[in-house]
Amino acid sequence: MSGIFSENAWLKVWTYRGTFGLGLLNTVETALAGVVLSLVIGIVLGLMATSKKRILKGISRVYVELIQNTPLLLQICFLYYALAFSGHSLGILVTGIISLGIYHGAYMAEVIRAGIEAIPKGQFEAAESQGFGYIGKMFFIILPQSIKIILPPMVNQVVNLIKNTSCLYIIGGADLISLTYSFVTGATTGGAYAPAYLVSGALFFIICYPLSKLASVWEENLKKRDQRVHMVISRRRGKKVA
Repeated sequence: MSGIFSENAWLKVWTYRGTFGLGLLNTVETALAGVVLSLVIGIVLGLMATSKKRILKGISRVYVELIQNTPLLLQICFLYYALAFSGHSLGILVTGIISLGIYHGAYMAEVIRAGIEAIPKGQFEAAESQGFGYIGKMFFIILPQSIKIILPPMVNQVVNLIKNTSCLYIIGGADLISLTYSFVTGATTGGAYAPAYLVSGALFFIICYPLSKLASVWEENLKKRDQRVHMVISRRRGKKVA
């Protein structure tokens, strides 16, 4: 019954389509909450990484290196089981959101740091000469200019976070992959392996592909705009020299 061309298997998937809809909804909700948390962590750590205080830079660097160089699955298991055995379980959903936020927060921090460091130093000096403090300088002068640099890789991180919700399967989550597994192994619904996983993959693709495409188009448009700006500046300089 697990064959991809099995009519009965596809019929069973269609009959229990609500299971896949629920899994998709849980995945989207978990991803949205994880994105918000990762953005908060990323902004804080990105600002710390570009500050002039060595201790703040050090804390940011340690966090990024530690999180990026350990598997997400390990972090999920540690957070879930360590708290569960200590009697302070947060629940599967909250654990998943926190784990995804912490993990992708490290990558968001690097994206934001790179965006800030790409801004010419003259902009920092100009902001300081106008009396802006560090926070004011970042939020009113630097970050608005770095958005065009930050957004494309940030969208890619959102896509990766959505796909990584599948890791919650390891702790028995209610995400799309977890519910798909429960479906194909259930006593009354089991057997439709190929159709079920194809549907699950298609749902992930429907969410992730448009976002990936958006990031690619966005990045390409920004490059073209920068090239046009450089051409205009070069022409003006050429006229002045002439």
